[in-house]
Amino acid sequence: MSGISTHVLDTSIGRPASGVRVVLEVHSAGKDWKVVGKGKTDADGRVASLLPAGAHLEPANYRLTFDVSSYFRAQKVASFYSEVSILFAVRDAAQHYHIPLLLSPYGYTTYRGS
Repeated sequence: MSGISTHVLDTSIGRPASGVRVVLEVHSAGKDWKVVGKGKTDADGRVASLLPAGAHLEPANYRLTFDVSSYFRAQKVASFYSEVSILFAVRDAAQHYHIPLLLSPYGYTTYRGS
């Protein structure tokens, strides 16, 4: 199954970060960034698919933007970052791309998951 998914974990409390709004954008050569998907993390901190039904990946640059300020505000926790953007390249549209975000109020880490 090809597509883009994410998983957000709040490392400051050792739990999934539920309710984080996520926007997926694509940037094809010679074009502006275009929103192609939106979602919100579930109780397990996951968004299983950010592409709408029937949409397909294309080789291009993508950007995931996480609204972390709203998440931390709901937790009544001060945070340094208002949002986190992760830019990555899709070279093989037949693959699935899973991008986890490990989040805390003053830092974050990401990697390509499986």
